[in-house]
Amino acid sequence: MPFGGGNKCGCCQKSVYFAEEMQCEGKSWHKSCFLCMACKKNLDSTTVAVHGDEIYCKSCYGKKYGPKGYGFGGGAGTLSMDTGEGLGIKPEVQAPHRPTNNPNASKFAQKAGGPDVCPRCGTTVYAAEKVVAGGNSWHKGCFRCAKCGKGLESTTVADRDGEIFCKGCYAKNFGPKGFGFGQGAGALAHSQ
Repeated sequence: MPFGGGNKCGCCQKSVYFAEEMQCEGKSWHKSCFLCMACKKNLDSTTVAVHGDEIYCKSCYGKKYGPKGYGFGGGAGTLSMDTGEGLGIKPEVQAPHRPTNNPNASKFAQKAGGPDVCPRCGTTVYAAEKVVAGGNSWHKGCFRCAKCGKGLESTTVADRDGEIFCKGCYAKNFGPKGFGFGQGAGALAHSQ
């Protein structure tokens, strides 16, 4: 134990006395200094994540050092618009949405045996990035609604004339029209 009463705090470098000591990774911290380096939340042994000499809550640690991309969200059923800029993470710039410019929307427009070509961007689609819908092969990044640009999945895609849409845009543009349609459950439908 260094001269001055106790170990040095991993945050403020002042002496830490036994009554106020928190230990993590062999270092001592004041209870009041044992905070997430990013969001400043109080930490304990179940919520702390260590990276070098820095301590984070598990959420901030995951945002800063965890895997990035689709499927690595904040947890089941959560949506977050946080890009992580406060943690020093540069957000990915997404290419602007472009509707398909394929003049021949036929499902059989490509020659047999040739490479699959994405109808949205016109480049070759390789097996590792291939998503099939509407009779065409799409890049995962191009697999978006032609109207709103929302990312699609096999359960949310609807196709028409070789183009793909989310269920909402498909219903708005190609679904039944008129009084009594699209008003949700419990709406009264007028019949003559």
